[in-house]
Amino acid sequence: MKMHNVVLTGGGTGGHIFPAIAIANALRSQNPDMNIQFVGALGKMEMQRVPEAGYPITGLPVSGLIRRITLKNIRVVINAWRSFQQAKKLLQEHQANLVIGTGGFASLPVCFAASRMGIPLFIWEGNSFAGLTNKLLNKSATRIYCGFDGMNTQFPHGNWIHTGNPIRLELLEPVSTADALAYFRFSEKRPTVFITGGSLGALSINEATETFINEWLNLGYAIIWQTGKSYISTLKHPNLWSGPFLNEMKFAYHLADVVVSRSGALSVSEIMASGVPAIFVPSPNVTDDHQTKNAQKASLTGGAILVTDELVCDALGDAVIDLMQNETKRQQMSQNLLLAAKPDATNVITNDILSHL
Repeated sequence: MKMHNVVLTGGGTGGHIFPAIAIANALRSQNPDMNIQFVGALGKMEMQRVPEAGYPITGLPVSGLIRRITLKNIRVVINAWRSFQQAKKLLQEHQANLVIGTGGFASLPVCFAASRMGIPLFIWEGNSFAGLTNKLLNKSATRIYCGFDGMNTQFPHGNWIHTGNPIRLELLEPVSTADALAYFRFSEKRPTVFITGGSLGALSINEATETFINEWLNLGYAIIWQTGKSYISTLKHPNLWSGPFLNEMKFAYHLADVVVSRSGALSVSEIMASGVPAIFVPSPNVTDDHQTKNAQKASLTGGAILVTDELVCDALGDAVIDLMQNETKRQQMSQNLLLAAKPDATNVITNDILSHL
């Protein structure tokens, strides 16, 4: 197969980095000789995560625009121009055949340089409300891969397709109940609630869990609680697992009857693919309130319930119990999620990219 030079760019958060790595892995699995180079923002988490995944990365001095009037934005603009010039040089040196952007401010200089140099540009947009970077690149993109449907108003040029979001393929692997119970040191399978605020944690979800967890345990539920690194629970119970990180998410999804989660694009997509009825608590601290829009999209499938961050400390207890006590409703929600899920998104995206080479 012909050698191709591919540049992937995106970063700032795991929601931009891990889809890029998933796409890179899928591309390389089909063409092991493909030359793949990442570009990110200096000092951001991609500078660690990408090399851990086995790929080289170059950092640019780019930073995000501060969305208020401040002199600090002068430095942002200067760094953006410097990054654009460095990106042009990098694309020339790597003789890039195509560029793939997964969003975030880290991707803008490289994607903009590609568009000015006539290099085919492919963009992934995971949220149901497009980020500023991807909106700016709408006209330039050969193709935009969207995690959610109905993006005509976001990308009016019609160059988008609904693929779903690249998720961790290990989540789809078969799991035995015995192995999952052993991982959490549970003695038997019980009705199980899985609570997660991600690796950083979600304070409101954790505080609500502290409020209601004894009631849930007294009802005989098992609880899997990923607290995030900024929160520690001292509660001990034979039917409770709690910890800052959860490396084997597939075990949690396998046991869970209900999941409580933030509604970042990847979290929503993973939960839909798992088919676990969800209670989404969108973070109020994200740009353009896109987590609320993601949760609304998921709830329209009939597989999820939206509880606002403001009300979670009052409403989460009953919301969990109502679902746990209604098996018929959970079964219908699970079916709805699985019907709407697109677990093959990574392959769909990479096959479409390769068809343009």
